[in-house]
Amino acid sequence: MNKKVMTAMSGGVDSSAAALLLMQQGYDICGVTLSLFESDQVQDTAGRDAAEVCAALGIEHHIIDMKAQFKHDVIDRFAAGYKSGETPNPCVECNRNIKFSGVLYIAEKLGFDMIATGHYVIREYDDAAKRYILRRAVDPQKDQSYVLYVLTQSQIEKTLFPLGGLSKSEIRAIAEAHNLSTAHKKESQDICFIPDGDYGKFLTEKLGVISPGGSFVDVDGKPLGKHEGLIRYTLGQRRGLGVSADRRLFVLSKNMAENTITLGDEPLLFKSKMAVRDVNWVSVAPPSASIRAQVKARYRQSAQPAWIHPTEKGVVVEFDAPQRALTTGQAAVFYDGDVMLGGGTIDSAE
Repeated sequence: MNKKVMTAMSGGVDSSAAALLLMQQGYDICGVTLSLFESDQVQDTAGRDAAEVCAALGIEHHIIDMKAQFKHDVIDRFAAGYKSGETPNPCVECNRNIKFSGVLYIAEKLGFDMIATGHYVIREYDDAAKRYILRRAVDPQKDQSYVLYVLTQSQIEKTLFPLGGLSKSEIRAIAEAHNLSTAHKKESQDICFIPDGDYGKFLTEKLGVISPGGSFVDVDGKPLGKHEGLIRYTLGQRRGLGVSADRRLFVLSKNMAENTITLGDEPLLFKSKMAVRDVNWVSVAPPSASIRAQVKARYRQSAQPAWIHPTEKGVVVEFDAPQRALTTGQAAVFYDGDVMLGGGTIDSAE
């Protein structure tokens, strides 16, 4: 009997192709689209597109309401992170609490053996280590291992990633060859619940976050001008500051207690060490001693060589060369070549 697989479908070409490929591999599948926030044009279109693809493939399509859980575990945590001065990554929290644990729970209740997603990552089983490992996708521009460091061994065991060995162009060609309506659909680059990318507006108008204006200051505390609220600025930002100066200034830090933002020269953004909390080791067991690895501190950053030192609260990452704008709240993900070892949340940098 073929394994039953619940395939997460967002209405894009990637998840559409994932469903098609799994069918070709002999799995008995259905498509599921998650309703995550109050209805809007983007979400409604995604649901319709996913349903259209499922109809073309001749499989069932279901929409599952997870609005309450998404608000609690993703949106509210996103807001709390900004209010505390961090710059959180909501995609990580969505993967941790919604797309994998939530969908797996539903799939198992409905009698499915596994789930599948359209993430670009390679899943393998290491017989020697007796554990699953995640590798970077073959398409470096599409690799999504960075946002999957939160997965557990039991989640990886029950999840299929059919796209990891293919390039984006190959995926579009497959979808086009089978006349899928999503073959040439444009990708979204924004956070799903903030499609216009204006985080400050969303936090203040939609969630009622209060972030009063305050002062920009230099490294000596001298006032430089007025800011429009701490949540509207991120570490390393240069544009949109509205400060007149004889040189380019960058956001160096935010002081929540004093409601100030320190501006200064770009070289001051570079740090060599960062503390990382809430660490989850994926492809290896937690190391008991320092290890060498390559570390990504941002999604689009290339991995940089570093030492990783275990601590009681997580790890300390010591880079070979100083790195720009190591931002609290962002994910730090560790690699050994193309193997994603694990990761955590940046807690501080020096």
